[in-house]
Amino acid sequence: MRHTIQIRHSREGGSNIEPLIREYEIKANDFTHAGEASSSMKRSLIRIGVNPEHVKRAAIAMYEAEINAVIHGGGGIAIVAVSPESVTIEIIDKGPGIEDIGKAMTEGFSTAPDTAREMGFGAGMGLPNIRKNVDDLQIESELGKGTRIKLVVLFS
Repeated sequence: MRHTIQIRHSREGGSNIEPLIREYEIKANDFTHAGEASSSMKRSLIRIGVNPEHVKRAAIAMYEAEINAVIHGGGGIAIVAVSPESVTIEIIDKGPGIEDIGKAMTEGFSTAPDTAREMGFGAGMGLPNIRKNVDDLQIESELGKGTRIKLVVLFS
């Protein structure tokens, strides 16, 4: 069974940002390196002159999606594409999929294992925090096949 959700917010504007594409590997259950992809993306956005507020929103959203791939998704990849209008982040994991996306979007809902919770992860705020920080959110998940999350932060 495949589940999809899309949330879109409208913002206007643009910038003089140069296009950039980066790909990052996300390793399953690797809490030592969890967050490195989003930190690297954040540094790249700062270096090319993206507005700090947009950098912050993109970094929060990507971090949450990256952590979900580490904890739940069996690892995966993150693809970041920056255009003059936006940053688009896709996280594609190898996990079991999300059984109920609507429920997973609820603050406090978590399926994180105890090992993740003992390290301070798994509070059930990942997807809600992503939703709060992006202008466009698409989640495609198929049980037994994995999840693809596409996040867009518009530069306005």
